[in-house]
Amino acid sequence: MTKAPGPAAGKVRAEALVERFRSRIQFAIAAAALAGGLALAGLDMPGAARWVWASGAGIVLAALLVEIVRALSQGRFGLDLLAALSMAGSLALGEELAGAVIALMLSGGQLLEAFAEGRARREMTALLARAPRRAQRYVDGRLEDAPLEDIAPGDRLLVRPGDTTPVDGIVAVREAVLDEAALTGEPLPRIHAVGDEVMSGAVNAGGAFDLVASRPAAESTYAGIVRLVAAAQASRAPMARLADRYALGFLAVSVALAGAAWLASGDPTRALAVLVVATPCPLILAVPVAIVAGVSRCAHRGVLVKSAGALETLGRVRTLLLDKTGTLTGGAPVVVGVHSAGRASREEVLRSAGSLAQASPHVVSAAIAGGARRSGLALSSPLDVVESPGAGLSGEVDGAPVSVGSFEHVAASAQRCAWADDHRASAEAAGRMTAFVGVGGRFAGAITLADVVRPDAREALAALRREGVTRIVLVTGDSAAVAHAVADGLGIDEVIAQATPAQKVEAVRAASGGGATMMVGDGVNDAPALAAADVGVAMGSKGAAASAEAADVVILVDSLDRLPEAVRTGRLATRIAIQSVLVGIGLSTAGMIAASFGLLTPLEGALAQEAIDVAVILNALRALSI
Repeated sequence: MTKAPGPAAGKVRAEALVERFRSRIQFAIAAAALAGGLALAGLDMPGAARWVWASGAGIVLAALLVEIVRALSQGRFGLDLLAALSMAGSLALGEELAGAVIALMLSGGQLLEAFAEGRARREMTALLARAPRRAQRYVDGRLEDAPLEDIAPGDRLLVRPGDTTPVDGIVAVREAVLDEAALTGEPLPRIHAVGDEVMSGAVNAGGAFDLVASRPAAESTYAGIVRLVAAAQASRAPMARLADRYALGFLAVSVALAGAAWLASGDPTRALAVLVVATPCPLILAVPVAIVAGVSRCAHRGVLVKSAGALETLGRVRTLLLDKTGTLTGGAPVVVGVHSAGRASREEVLRSAGSLAQASPHVVSAAIAGGARRSGLALSSPLDVVESPGAGLSGEVDGAPVSVGSFEHVAASAQRCAWADDHRASAEAAGRMTAFVGVGGRFAGAITLADVVRPDAREALAALRREGVTRIVLVTGDSAAVAHAVADGLGIDEVIAQATPAQKVEAVRAASGGGATMMVGDGVNDAPALAAADVGVAMGSKGAAASAEAADVVILVDSLDRLPEAVRTGRLATRIAIQSVLVGIGLSTAGMIAASFGLLTPLEGALAQEAIDVAVILNALRALSI
């Protein structure tokens, strides 16, 4: 429901707020203890200074132990245990100042991590905060303030300036100027003409306009976005879980090295210095920050990544499989040709057909009316319109009877002619989608429609090649002739035509031997293949809800150019995370070795390690700007 962001999203935000508050309190306590102890030491009160340092470290240690116990109860094992060992060791060995520094640096690192993740999530949480709750609905010519869940398809709504479009719908009466930046990443407002379908969640940047709801709130675009954002925020990256598993090994190595240093030197302080340098490991800091930053970056560009794991997989894709309709093509027919029977101009044929087509929500009618408007033709209001399902429309335009639809439908009210018979034969032979037009009891002309290749398809596929995709396969249920016509010139390696949903799944599985697979589609029949691929991508701006639910990634913009951007973001975010981890672990290991030889004191080790942690977190934040 769009009524509220949902329990999952609320839980995530609540946990984030608690974490930030806890981090701030602990940092304040640690900072006050360190500063107070230093002040007492300067006043020649070493006993009191050591007591203050120990108190600050003890409070942070107690809070850390609570977190460790909670994590273990949930089956998670983390490297915070090293921090607990080093602080406890500092207090036990009389290194209270080192313990206070460790406490300050640990709480400071947690505070910085919380800040980094909060900044990285900003674009995603903004979507949740903007979720509409109510709508202005027309009832018997009057406006009423209605709960969003009460809005049904067909309801007429008023969208005022500054309002968020509450549900998916059709623009009525006057054009709409919408700011869709939060949904698509496009910075400039977009103008939607009367009859255009618009997504929920956009902000009205122009004058008030009427919107006829096409879906209930729970099924609208924004409701799906809210659900997906909540799932993305609650997910943990596989790399982060892998880091948890490596924690035990790293802890064992650190303790073993500390023990060896103690045995070799007979000085337990060396063992403490080794543990301090390993506290806390950047393995648990860099990965979540970089991955969440990447997910947030994708959201800002209109690509909703459901989980952190999906972002990582995007960066490893080598084989791309695409559906045709709605993916490589626009998914809806458009007017590509107007033909006149000779008695009227092509503009008159299109104007008559477009005027009548305004009265029908059918996809072909919408295409004809839209084509007429884009041609700059002034359309008239039709009268006495009768729609014959699957056949066409009949009515009156400017006082003349007009019919639009199949040859048989128009022939029922129009005089047969040689032109109409010949055009029908040629259209059927070429497999063209054709709507015939009759005016005044005669065949006036015909309109050719087609589902055309997206203008950005060629460049998007070329960009994917540059991002590491080595094989591209078109998998479609259309005929071989149509499939090859679409694939021609796009650099597609293989075409699989007349594929059933089960055959699309088999195609995905057969391609899995060539590396990570990505399936892109938008229809209900694509949902099984999207789920079977290593990463499924749904064209969600106009696609079916089933495909968006089955997919790992949803493109909210009706454009393929965001796909290579998402792949690039996934690859670079993962690279930044791994880079931060390797550099941090390498520096930590070098520091532990130096400490084992007595080259670093516990205090120096604490300062060095926390400097490493701050560096890797700042490096991981680079994923926000990729």
